[in-house]
Amino acid sequence: MAPRILLARHGQTAWSRSGRHTGLTDLPLLDEGRADARLLGGRLAAEPFAGLPQVEVRTSPLVRARETAELAGFGERATPWDALVEWRYGEYEGLTPDEIHARQPGWLVWRDGAPGGESTQEVSDRADEVVAWARSADRDVLLFAHGHILRALGARWLGLPIAFGARIRLAPASLSVLGWSYGEPALESWNDTGHLAG
Repeated sequence: MAPRILLARHGQTAWSRSGRHTGLTDLPLLDEGRADARLLGGRLAAEPFAGLPQVEVRTSPLVRARETAELAGFGERATPWDALVEWRYGEYEGLTPDEIHARQPGWLVWRDGAPGGESTQEVSDRADEVVAWARSADRDVLLFAHGHILRALGARWLGLPIAFGARIRLAPASLSVLGWSYGEPALESWNDTGHLAG
């Protein structure tokens, strides 16, 4: 079996709702985020996933990802992993895109990195570590993490620079599957939020 990565972005927080860059700031889920995490769990419990009994589960150690994993029904199976924390935004932590562009017009994290935080190369290296681990055994993996690091994983799974992540958005509590097509890495599904309709 060729291993796949299932990507679960954490549910809504106060800062994700307002568009603030949330790296290491450890915010809890909003009530909406908790409800969406439960709906995500229902999706993974149903066919074709059927609870993913053989999947290996990892989560970012940050509370918003861990809480999403727990509410989705995978908390006891999830191992925290620092490689899955969100991009470290440094001086731009907690700022909206408009606030950042007032300081640095034209800034794009996928090209410019974060001053006082992580560079694009550092995030790419972390994503490569996760991809190599996921491909190291014949089992699927389920990851609970954050928007930018999961988008970076999508790009690196495909063998593309992480700048490709700018073109593949992820909604809170979305589900994506990185798999294979004709022996090549592929996006099986991306940013699926059908379960959030209830």
